[in-house]
Amino acid sequence: MSNIVEPSAEPLVRQIAARVRTERERRRWTLAQLADASGVSPAMISRIERGESSPTAVVLGKLSAAFQLGVASLLALAEGTQDAPESVAETPGVRRGADAAEWRDPGTGYRRRQITGPRFPAEIAEIRLPAGARVPYPAAAFAFVRQLVWVLDGRLTFHDGDTVHELDAGDTIELGAPAERVFANTTDAECRYAVVLTRDTRP
Repeated sequence: MSNIVEPSAEPLVRQIAARVRTERERRRWTLAQLADASGVSPAMISRIERGESSPTAVVLGKLSAAFQLGVASLLALAEGTQDAPESVAETPGVRRGADAAEWRDPGTGYRRRQITGPRFPAEIAEIRLPAGARVPYPAAAFAFVRQLVWVLDGRLTFHDGDTVHELDAGDTIELGAPAERVFANTTDAECRYAVVLTRDTRP
C-alpha cells in the first residue's frame, strides 16, 4: 500500500500523518512493529499515515508512548512540519492567535492549540476539554518529559496513577515519575488548561 498522504486531508491531519510516518521510519520500524509497540492496529496506523483518519487523543497517546515522546511533543513536531518557509516557522516574534493550528480530537471534542513555536525550549499548549470528556494516557507517554498542568478556567479531575486531584482555575500540578494518567471533565462546563512541557534526560 502506498504511504502517500491523501491531498484531501485537513492540513493538521496531514502534518500528523507525516510526523507519525517520519518517527516510525527514523526507527526503521514496520507498521507491524509500531503496532506491537503501541497497541494500535497496523490498519489504523496505515490510515493515519495516509491522512485518511484523524487519530483520537487516546491513539495519539499510544503512538507517542511507543516513540518515547509526549503527546504534546508529537503534535508540536507535527505542527513544525507545516508548509511554511523555514525562516517563517523558526523566527522568534509575534504569533497571532488566529494563525495557530488547532487540533480537535474526533473522539471527545478535546481541542488543543500550540502556543510556542517548534524551536522554543519549552512546549506550551492550551487545551479545551468539553463537559463530560475523559482522555486517558499510558505511563510511557510521560517518559523523558517534565510536565506541568495549569487550570485556566473550569475544573479538571486529574487522575495521576491511583491518586485523583480536583483542580480548579488557578491550580497547577507538576507531574512526577511516569504513571497512567487521565484528564477528565466531570462538570457541565468546558475546562480550559495549559500544559507546559520540557524534555528530560531520563524516564
